[in-house]
Amino acid sequence: MLRMLIQRHKIPAGMLCLICVLGLLLPLMSTTVYAAEDTRDAGDYDSLGFFEDIIAPPTVVEEQGDSETGDDIRNLNIGNNLDITYRDGNGSVAGALRIMLILTLITVAPSLIIMMTSFTRILIVLHFTRAAIGTQTAPPNQVIVGLTLFLTLFVMSPVINRINSEAFQPFEAGEINQQEFFEKAMDPIREFMYKQTMTKDVNLFLEIADMEDVTQLDDIPNTVLIPSFMLSELRTAFIIGFLIYVPFIVIDMVVASTLMSMGMMMLPPTTISMPFKILLFVLADGWNLVIGNLVKSFY
Repeated sequence: MLRMLIQRHKIPAGMLCLICVLGLLLPLMSTTVYAAEDTRDAGDYDSLGFFEDIIAPPTVVEEQGDSETGDDIRNLNIGNNLDITYRDGNGSVAGALRIMLILTLITVAPSLIIMMTSFTRILIVLHFTRAAIGTQTAPPNQVIVGLTLFLTLFVMSPVINRINSEAFQPFEAGEINQQEFFEKAMDPIREFMYKQTMTKDVNLFLEIADMEDVTQLDDIPNTVLIPSFMLSELRTAFIIGFLIYVPFIVIDMVVASTLMSMGMMMLPPTTISMPFKILLFVLADGWNLVIGNLVKSFY
């Protein structure tokens, strides 16, 4: 019979099997519905308000308003509302929101470290040092970046301690709100950036932003201070890199002149000068001089 139906009505075999399976499953998918208990009389059923209650029964028993304790929020019936409790019963940030804030900070941390700390100057100077010596991969990039991170942590440790004592701890204790926390956390960073920023760079961005009436640090917005700090850091790093290059250039010139006088034109000068540059750097205790004076440049 199934074959006749398929041939007469041209029903695909797959569609027919699907209809049969649905016919077997539908009787098993029964749902029990319970009616809500109502105490009103039968005479009140004719009113329009009763049918409106049946069609759209309220699920919010008590509207959310001002609460004095954490238990008041937990006792609310907010079935149709989406609410985020950003403080638990003890007055601290809830665990889920705390995790979200931490993940957000981890995401933007590389940008903050590059733009608002000593990371940029240290990294550029170390790269100039490696290029001046002539070693292409010694030390490797992983070592340079790791050393830069720990030097940045060392240089920024006073700023981090101030942020912890003046902003984070009061915020955890509930003494300040989020806006005050942001302002108090930015103050030590702004002071650090302002000390390392050249006046002409600040004036440049103030002129571009048409803010000529700025006379003190508090009047400089972050949108002006951060790019000014970055520009000053790049200039300072290139100046230090040039000073590091000078003695090694002298060695290259001496070696090149010696090879030309000996008639060894086909021998690359860098092949002979690299061991002498490494020897000079080691004898002068170059890493101590470079890193020590580089860190002192922030104080």
